[in-house]
Amino acid sequence: AERCFEQIKGFSDYGFPESHAASFALLVYISCWLKHHHPAIFACALLNSQPMGFYAPAQIIRDARQHGVKVHGVDINHSDWDCTLEGTDLRIGLRQIRGFAKERAIDLVAARNSPYTSLANLQQRTNLRIFDIEKLSLADAFGSIGLDRRQARWEARALSRETKSPLFAHTDGPQEGFEEPVQLPLMPLPEHVIADYQTLRFSLKAHPVTFLRNDFTAAKIITCTEMAKMKNRAWVRIAGLVLVRQRPGSAKGVVFMTIEDETGVANIIVWKTVKDQYNKVVMAAKLVEIYGQIQAQDNVMHLVAKKLIDRTSMLSRLAGEHPKMPASRDFH
Repeated sequence: AERCFEQIKGFSDYGFPESHAASFALLVYISCWLKHHHPAIFACALLNSQPMGFYAPAQIIRDARQHGVKVHGVDINHSDWDCTLEGTDLRIGLRQIRGFAKERAIDLVAARNSPYTSLANLQQRTNLRIFDIEKLSLADAFGSIGLDRRQARWEARALSRETKSPLFAHTDGPQEGFEEPVQLPLMPLPEHVIADYQTLRFSLKAHPVTFLRNDFTAAKIITCTEMAKMKNRAWVRIAGLVLVRQRPGSAKGVVFMTIEDETGVANIIVWKTVKDQYNKVVMAAKLVEIYGQIQAQDNVMHLVAKKLIDRTSMLSRLAGEHPKMPASRDFH
């Protein structure tokens, strides 16, 4: 009996992991097959399953585009609640707009028996509030009617001014005097990109670090793609948006970070001694500069951090203020 028990006990050390590995391997194979043969479908499904897992929408979309998928932005005349396919292209859904309720999206889509032609037309045909229309304008969702987010937001505020008070409820004309249409100057691209990140958590127009590259190059900060070509044990400086932080309980205080610039991503290892020295930067920075040594083996590369600098304030140059960027995905 004891011999049988010991045999069963010995099997338990590897029996469950083995069965788990087999089932997980099947899921990985299916996912890889879909990603390789149908990248648009794969990305669409992942986006519609958010929030989930390890990867944020920005990473999913970047990877899809790198694999040849054409991605179209959110739009009042083309987007459903979920992300959808337009042939082999991917259309971003209204679900990606931060703070835009599903019920409002359903209302917008249901009333879209013909294209919307203006913000006033959208308001008349739906139950959308001014708040909802402003959310759409902030997400730059009026491209199909020729309005960028700045012009759309201005016109959304004009709608608010034209809402009748009870005193004028039975009149046909506006309660305020006639106002000449105002054509605002186009919004600069850097401001558009920051606004995209604030409302959608990604941008199809550009990456924020693109506009800081000249400064980074002058400071001898290389790109993630350039780092990937460097040799093992080389010392480099890189900078990027923090996408993910991991601090596993079994890692004895080590933090693993993933950062992204306009060329790709880099994986960072922050040992406990370095983490303790730069704790605030490691745990809170949105844009970070890292000086460290490359650790590369068997086509796997990490940067072991020696020094970290919080560069989040540089993002204010792009938006003329202190932009509230989306938080990283942190796993502790």
